Amino acid sequence: MMEIIRVTLLGMILFLALMPILLLQALDIGQVRALAARNNVTCVLVFGDSSVDPGNNNVLHTTAKGNFLPYGKNFFGGQPTGRFSDGRLSTDFIADEIFGYRKIIPAYLSSNMKETNLIHGVSFASAASGYDELTANLSGVLSIPKQLEYFMHYKVKLQKLVGEQRAEYIIRNAIIVLSMGTNDFLQNYYVEPIRSKEYTVEEYQNFLVSRVDNYIKEMYRIGGRRLVVVGVPPMGCMPLVLTIWGDGRKCVDTYNNVAFSFNSKIQKELVTVRSTIGMRTAFVDAFTIIQHAVNSPQKYGLEETSKGCCGSGTIEYGDSCRGMSTCKDPSKYVFWDAVHPTQKMYKILADEAVESLNQNLLA
Repeated sequence: MMEIIRVTLLGMILFLALMPILLLQALDIGQVRALAARNNVTCVLVFGDSSVDPGNNNVLHTTAKGNFLPYGKNFFGGQPTGRFSDGRLSTDFIADEIFGYRKIIPAYLSSNMKETNLIHGVSFASAASGYDELTANLSGVLSIPKQLEYFMHYKVKLQKLVGEQRAEYIIRNAIIVLSMGTNDFLQNYYVEPIRSKEYTVEEYQNFLVSRVDNYIKEMYRIGGRRLVVVGVPPMGCMPLVLTIWGDGRKCVDTYNNVAFSFNSKIQKELVTVRSTIGMRTAFVDAFTIIQHAVNSPQKYGLEETSKGCCGSGTIEYGDSCRGMSTCKDPSKYVFWDAVHPTQKMYKILADEAVESLNQNLLA
Protein backbone atom coordinates (compact mmCIF):
# COMPACT_ATOMS: atom_id res chain seq x y z
CA MET A 1 0.00 0.00 0.00
CA MET A 2 2.79 2.42 0.94
CA GLU A 3 4.50 1.69 -2.37
CA ILE A 4 1.28 2.49 -4.25
CA ILE A 5 0.98 5.78 -2.36
CA ARG A 6 4.59 6.63 -3.19
CA VAL A 7 4.02 5.92 -6.87
CA THR A 8 0.82 7.97 -6.91
CA LEU A 9 2.45 10.90 -5.17
CA LEU A 10 5.41 10.67 -7.52
CA GLY A 11 3.04 10.77 -10.47
CA MET A 12 1.25 13.82 -9.10
CA ILE A 13 4.53 15.63 -8.42
CA LEU A 14 5.82 14.79 -11.89
CA PHE A 15 2.60 16.04 -13.50
CA LEU A 16 2.70 19.31 -11.57
CA ALA A 17 6.36 19.78 -12.41
CA LEU A 18 5.72 19.18 -16.09
CA MET A 19 2.69 21.46 -16.28
CA PRO A 20 4.72 24.50 -17.42
CA ILE A 21 6.20 22.37 -20.22
CA LEU A 22 2.78 21.10 -21.30
CA LEU A 23 1.46 24.65 -21.32
CA LEU A 24 4.34 25.77 -23.50
CA GLN A 25 3.41 23.23 -26.13
CA ALA A 26 0.11 25.07 -26.54
CA LEU A 27 1.67 28.53 -26.42
CA ASP A 28 0.18 30.69 -29.15
CA ILE A 29 2.64 33.45 -30.04
CA GLY A 30 -0.14 35.43 -31.71
CA GLN A 31 -2.09 35.46 -28.47
CA VAL A 32 1.05 36.42 -26.54
CA ARG A 33 1.64 39.44 -28.78
CA ALA A 34 -2.01 40.47 -28.64
CA LEU A 35 -1.98 40.22 -24.84
CA ALA A 36 1.24 42.23 -24.62
CA ALA A 37 -0.26 44.90 -26.87
CA ARG A 38 -3.42 45.11 -24.76
CA ASN A 39 -1.26 45.56 -21.68
CA ASN A 40 0.80 48.28 -23.37
CA VAL A 41 4.11 46.40 -23.10
CA THR A 42 6.66 48.79 -24.57
CA CYS A 43 10.04 47.03 -24.46
CA VAL A 44 12.34 44.66 -22.59
CA LEU A 45 15.05 45.98 -20.25
CA VAL A 46 17.63 43.49 -18.99
CA PHE A 47 19.95 43.24 -15.98
CA GLY A 48 22.19 40.34 -15.06
CA ASP A 49 25.22 38.24 -15.94
CA SER A 50 26.41 36.17 -18.92
CA SER A 51 23.02 34.49 -19.21
CA VAL A 52 21.67 37.79 -20.59
CA ASP A 53 24.74 39.83 -21.61
CA PRO A 54 24.62 40.46 -25.39
CA GLY A 55 28.04 42.12 -25.45
CA ASN A 56 28.42 44.84 -22.82
CA ASN A 57 31.65 43.22 -21.62
CA ASN A 58 33.18 43.73 -25.07
CA VAL A 59 34.12 47.28 -24.09
CA LEU A 60 35.35 46.45 -20.57
CA HIS A 61 38.88 45.59 -19.44
CA THR A 62 38.00 42.05 -18.43
CA THR A 63 38.69 38.52 -19.59
CA ALA A 64 35.00 37.64 -19.19
CA LYS A 65 34.18 37.97 -22.88
CA GLY A 66 32.62 35.87 -25.60
CA ASN A 67 33.19 38.08 -28.65
CA PHE A 68 35.16 35.50 -30.62
CA LEU A 69 34.45 32.25 -32.42
CA PRO A 70 33.08 29.70 -31.89
CA TYR A 71 30.68 31.87 -29.84
CA GLY A 72 28.03 33.17 -32.24
CA LYS A 73 28.43 30.22 -34.59
CA ASN A 74 24.66 30.04 -35.08
CA PHE A 75 23.91 33.72 -34.58
CA PHE A 76 22.71 35.81 -37.53
CA GLY A 77 25.56 35.76 -40.04
CA GLY A 78 27.53 33.38 -37.85
CA GLN A 79 29.18 36.30 -36.06
CA PRO A 80 30.28 36.44 -32.40
CA THR A 81 28.65 39.31 -30.53
CA GLY A 82 29.69 38.79 -26.93
CA ARG A 83 26.80 36.43 -26.19
CA PHE A 84 27.96 33.32 -24.35
CA SER A 85 26.08 31.00 -26.66
CA ASP A 86 26.20 29.59 -30.16
CA GLY A 87 23.35 31.97 -31.01
CA ARG A 88 20.68 34.04 -29.33
CA LEU A 89 19.90 34.34 -25.62
CA SER A 90 16.57 33.84 -23.86
CA THR A 91 16.00 37.60 -23.69
CA ASP A 92 16.42 37.84 -27.47
CA PHE A 93 13.74 35.20 -27.92
CA ILE A 94 11.48 36.86 -25.34
CA ALA A 95 11.58 40.13 -27.27
CA ASP A 96 10.92 38.25 -30.50
CA GLU A 97 7.95 36.36 -29.07
CA ILE A 98 6.40 39.43 -27.45
CA PHE A 99 6.91 41.94 -30.26
CA GLY A 100 7.71 39.99 -33.41
CA TYR A 101 9.76 42.77 -34.95
CA ARG A 102 12.58 42.63 -32.38
CA LYS A 103 14.92 39.70 -33.02
CA ILE A 104 17.54 40.67 -30.44
CA ILE A 105 18.07 42.84 -27.36
CA PRO A 106 21.18 44.98 -27.98
CA ALA A 107 23.92 45.74 -25.46
CA TYR A 108 23.55 49.23 -23.97
CA LEU A 109 27.30 49.88 -24.23
CA SER A 110 27.57 48.67 -27.82
CA SER A 111 29.34 51.05 -30.19
CA ASN A 112 26.64 50.18 -32.73
CA MET A 113 23.84 51.32 -30.44
CA LYS A 114 21.51 53.77 -32.15
CA GLU A 115 19.39 56.18 -30.14
CA THR A 116 16.21 54.85 -31.72
CA ASN A 117 17.03 51.40 -30.30
CA LEU A 118 16.51 52.82 -26.81
CA ILE A 119 12.78 52.88 -27.41
CA HIS A 120 12.67 49.14 -28.03
CA GLY A 121 14.77 47.99 -25.09
CA VAL A 122 18.37 47.24 -24.17
CA SER A 123 20.46 45.02 -21.92
CA PHE A 124 22.69 46.41 -19.17
CA ALA A 125 23.86 42.92 -18.20
CA SER A 126 27.50 42.04 -17.70
CA ALA A 127 28.99 38.54 -17.83
CA ALA A 128 30.58 37.34 -14.54
CA SER A 129 28.48 39.76 -12.48
CA GLY A 130 26.32 38.84 -9.50
CA TYR A 131 23.99 40.11 -6.82
CA ASP A 132 27.06 40.57 -4.61
CA GLU A 133 29.12 43.58 -5.74
CA LEU A 134 32.28 41.66 -4.81
CA THR A 135 31.45 39.08 -7.47
CA ALA A 136 31.54 41.73 -10.20
CA ASN A 137 34.64 43.40 -8.76
CA LEU A 138 36.60 40.13 -8.82
CA SER A 139 36.24 40.02 -12.62
CA GLY A 140 36.24 43.74 -13.35
CA VAL A 141 32.71 43.76 -14.76
CA LEU A 142 29.54 45.78 -14.19
CA SER A 143 27.99 45.31 -10.76
CA ILE A 144 24.24 45.65 -10.41
CA PRO A 145 24.60 49.15 -8.88
CA LYS A 146 26.60 50.11 -11.98
CA GLN A 147 23.98 48.53 -14.26
CA LEU A 148 21.31 50.54 -12.42
CA GLU A 149 23.40 53.66 -12.92
CA TYR A 150 23.34 52.99 -16.65
CA PHE A 151 19.58 52.50 -16.32
CA MET A 152 19.37 56.08 -15.07
CA HIS A 153 21.54 57.23 -18.00
CA TYR A 154 19.18 55.34 -20.29
CA LYS A 155 16.19 57.15 -18.81
CA VAL A 156 17.81 60.55 -19.34
CA LYS A 157 18.65 59.71 -22.97
CA LEU A 158 15.13 58.41 -23.50
CA GLN A 159 13.64 61.62 -22.11
CA LYS A 160 15.71 63.67 -24.54
CA LEU A 161 14.63 61.41 -27.40
CA VAL A 162 10.86 61.13 -26.80
CA GLY A 163 10.07 63.58 -23.99
CA GLU A 164 9.74 63.08 -20.26
CA GLN A 165 6.14 61.86 -20.23
CA ARG A 166 6.65 59.30 -23.00
CA ALA A 167 9.89 58.09 -21.41
CA GLU A 168 8.11 57.49 -18.10
CA TYR A 169 5.40 55.57 -19.97
CA ILE A 170 7.95 53.36 -21.79
CA ILE A 171 9.80 52.44 -18.60
CA ARG A 172 6.63 51.93 -16.57
CA ASN A 173 5.29 49.48 -19.16
CA ALA A 174 8.59 47.73 -19.91
CA ILE A 175 9.24 44.14 -18.95
CA ILE A 176 12.35 44.19 -16.76
CA VAL A 177 14.34 40.94 -16.69
CA LEU A 178 16.82 40.18 -13.90
CA SER A 179 18.97 37.06 -14.35
CA MET A 180 22.01 36.25 -12.22
CA GLY A 181 23.24 34.54 -9.06
CA THR A 182 25.31 31.62 -10.35
CA ASN A 183 28.60 33.55 -10.21
CA ASP A 184 27.95 34.57 -6.62
CA PHE A 185 28.21 30.93 -5.61
CA LEU A 186 30.49 29.22 -8.12
CA GLN A 187 32.99 32.01 -8.78
CA ASN A 188 32.77 33.83 -5.50
CA TYR A 189 31.64 31.83 -2.47
CA TYR A 190 33.13 28.45 -3.39
CA VAL A 191 36.37 29.65 -5.03
CA GLU A 192 37.40 32.92 -3.38
CA PRO A 193 38.21 32.57 0.35
CA ILE A 194 36.36 35.74 1.34
CA ARG A 195 32.60 35.35 1.64
CA SER A 196 32.89 31.73 2.77
CA LYS A 197 34.83 32.96 5.81
CA GLU A 198 32.22 35.62 6.54
CA TYR A 199 29.02 33.65 6.01
CA THR A 200 27.58 30.18 6.11
CA VAL A 201 25.87 29.22 2.83
CA GLU A 202 22.44 30.13 4.21
CA GLU A 203 23.71 33.42 5.62
CA TYR A 204 25.21 34.25 2.24
CA GLN A 205 21.93 33.40 0.53
CA ASN A 206 20.12 35.76 2.90
CA PHE A 207 22.73 38.45 2.22
CA LEU A 208 22.12 38.10 -1.53
CA VAL A 209 18.36 38.26 -1.08
CA SER A 210 18.75 41.51 0.88
CA ARG A 211 20.73 42.91 -2.03
CA VAL A 212 18.02 41.82 -4.47
CA ASP A 213 15.46 43.67 -2.35
CA ASN A 214 17.52 46.87 -2.62
CA TYR A 215 17.97 46.52 -6.37
CA ILE A 216 14.26 45.99 -6.99
CA LYS A 217 13.40 49.07 -4.93
CA GLU A 218 15.85 51.10 -7.00
CA MET A 219 14.29 49.80 -10.24
CA TYR A 220 10.91 50.84 -8.87
CA ARG A 221 12.24 54.29 -7.93
CA ILE A 222 13.52 54.81 -11.48
CA GLY A 223 10.12 53.86 -12.85
CA GLY A 224 9.97 50.11 -13.45
CA ARG A 225 6.75 48.33 -12.52
CA ARG A 226 6.98 44.88 -14.16
CA LEU A 227 9.80 42.55 -13.15
CA VAL A 228 10.73 39.02 -14.18
CA VAL A 229 13.41 37.31 -12.08
CA VAL A 230 15.12 34.26 -13.55
CA GLY A 231 16.12 31.73 -10.92
CA VAL A 232 19.58 30.23 -10.54
CA PRO A 233 19.95 27.12 -12.75
CA PRO A 234 20.94 23.67 -11.43
CA MET A 235 24.61 24.55 -10.95
CA GLY A 236 25.46 20.97 -10.10
CA CYS A 237 24.51 19.89 -13.62
CA MET A 238 26.92 22.21 -15.42
CA PRO A 239 29.67 20.25 -17.23
CA LEU A 240 32.37 22.26 -15.43
CA VAL A 241 30.95 21.31 -12.05
CA LEU A 242 30.50 17.68 -13.13
CA THR A 243 34.16 17.59 -14.14
CA ILE A 244 35.71 19.35 -11.15
CA TRP A 245 33.43 18.36 -8.28
CA GLY A 246 31.55 15.33 -9.63
CA ASP A 247 31.99 12.10 -11.54
CA GLY A 248 31.51 13.66 -14.98
CA ARG A 249 27.97 12.36 -15.46
CA LYS A 250 25.69 12.72 -12.42
CA CYS A 251 24.62 16.18 -11.23
CA VAL A 252 26.27 17.25 -7.98
CA ASP A 253 23.54 17.48 -5.35
CA THR A 254 25.42 19.87 -3.07
CA TYR A 255 25.40 22.68 -5.60
CA ASN A 256 21.91 21.92 -6.85
CA ASN A 257 20.55 22.05 -3.29
CA VAL A 258 22.12 25.49 -2.81
CA ALA A 259 20.54 26.76 -6.05
CA PHE A 260 17.14 25.28 -5.17
CA SER A 261 17.03 26.77 -1.67
CA PHE A 262 18.24 30.15 -2.92
CA ASN A 263 15.51 30.21 -5.56
CA SER A 264 12.94 29.51 -2.86
CA LYS A 265 14.18 32.51 -0.89
CA ILE A 266 14.01 34.71 -4.00
CA GLN A 267 10.43 33.65 -4.68
CA LYS A 268 9.42 34.54 -1.13
CA GLU A 269 11.12 37.91 -1.54
CA LEU A 270 9.12 38.58 -4.71
CA VAL A 271 5.89 37.94 -2.79
CA THR A 272 7.00 40.51 -0.22
CA VAL A 273 7.90 43.01 -2.96
CA ARG A 274 4.45 42.68 -4.51
CA SER A 275 2.71 43.31 -1.20
CA THR A 276 4.92 46.18 -0.03
CA ILE A 277 5.80 48.40 -3.00
CA GLY A 278 3.34 47.04 -5.55
CA MET A 279 5.88 45.90 -8.14
CA ARG A 280 4.31 43.27 -10.37
CA THR A 281 6.65 40.28 -10.40
CA ALA A 282 7.09 36.91 -12.06
CA PHE A 283 9.59 34.13 -11.48
CA VAL A 284 11.12 31.92 -14.16
CA ASP A 285 12.12 28.56 -12.72
CA ALA A 286 15.28 27.97 -14.75
CA PHE A 287 16.30 25.30 -12.25
CA THR A 288 13.35 23.04 -12.99
CA ILE A 289 13.27 23.52 -16.75
CA ILE A 290 17.01 22.80 -17.19
CA GLN A 291 16.85 19.88 -14.79
CA HIS A 292 13.98 18.43 -16.83
CA ALA A 293 16.07 18.83 -19.98
CA VAL A 294 19.01 17.08 -18.31
CA ASN A 295 16.90 14.23 -16.93
CA SER A 296 14.59 13.80 -19.94
CA PRO A 297 16.43 15.23 -22.96
CA GLN A 298 14.35 13.30 -25.47
CA LYS A 299 11.30 15.39 -24.57
CA TYR A 300 13.09 18.39 -26.08
CA GLY A 301 14.87 16.68 -28.94
CA LEU A 302 18.15 16.80 -27.01
CA GLU A 303 20.77 14.09 -26.65
CA GLU A 304 23.90 15.28 -24.80
CA THR A 305 23.37 16.59 -21.26
CA SER A 306 26.70 16.24 -19.45
CA LYS A 307 29.11 17.85 -21.91
CA GLY A 308 29.20 21.17 -23.70
CA CYS A 309 29.50 21.54 -27.46
CA CYS A 310 32.77 23.53 -27.35
CA GLY A 311 36.10 21.71 -27.13
CA SER A 312 36.09 18.68 -24.89
CA GLY A 313 32.85 19.98 -23.40
CA THR A 314 34.10 19.41 -19.87
CA ILE A 315 36.04 22.51 -18.80
CA GLU A 316 36.11 25.03 -21.66
CA TYR A 317 34.17 28.27 -21.34
CA GLY A 318 34.96 31.90 -22.07
CA ASP A 319 38.53 32.45 -23.24
CA SER A 320 39.42 28.76 -22.99
CA CYS A 321 36.77 28.12 -25.63
CA ARG A 322 38.41 30.53 -28.09
CA GLY A 323 39.03 28.94 -31.49
CA MET A 324 38.07 25.47 -30.28
CA SER A 325 36.31 22.93 -32.48
CA THR A 326 32.66 22.29 -31.70
CA CYS A 327 30.13 19.51 -31.92
CA LYS A 328 28.37 18.98 -35.22
CA ASP A 329 24.85 19.86 -34.02
CA PRO A 330 24.53 22.17 -30.98
CA SER A 331 20.74 21.79 -31.08
CA LYS A 332 21.21 18.32 -29.60
CA TYR A 333 23.09 19.70 -26.60
CA VAL A 334 21.84 21.29 -23.37
CA PHE A 335 25.13 23.16 -22.92
CA TRP A 336 27.13 25.14 -25.45
CA ASP A 337 30.29 25.35 -23.32
CA ALA A 338 31.05 23.92 -19.90
CA VAL A 339 28.83 26.52 -18.21
CA HIS A 340 26.38 28.17 -20.62
CA PRO A 341 23.33 26.73 -22.42
CA THR A 342 22.97 26.39 -26.17
CA GLN A 343 20.67 28.60 -28.21
CA LYS A 344 18.24 25.66 -28.24
CA MET A 345 18.15 25.59 -24.44
CA TYR A 346 17.80 29.37 -24.26
CA LYS A 347 14.76 29.12 -26.53
CA ILE A 348 13.21 26.57 -24.19
CA LEU A 349 13.85 28.90 -21.23
CA ALA A 350 12.38 31.84 -23.14
CA ASP A 351 9.15 29.96 -23.77
CA GLU A 352 8.89 29.28 -20.05
CA ALA A 353 9.53 32.95 -19.33
CA VAL A 354 6.82 34.09 -21.73
CA GLU A 355 4.35 31.69 -20.13
CA SER A 356 5.23 33.13 -16.72
CA LEU A 357 4.67 36.62 -18.11
CA ASN A 358 1.24 35.63 -19.34
CA GLN A 359 0.23 34.28 -15.97
CA ASN A 360 1.73 36.92 -13.68
CA LEU A 361 2.33 40.21 -15.47
CA LEU A 362 -0.12 40.35 -18.35
CA ALA A 363 -3.14 38.43 -17.09
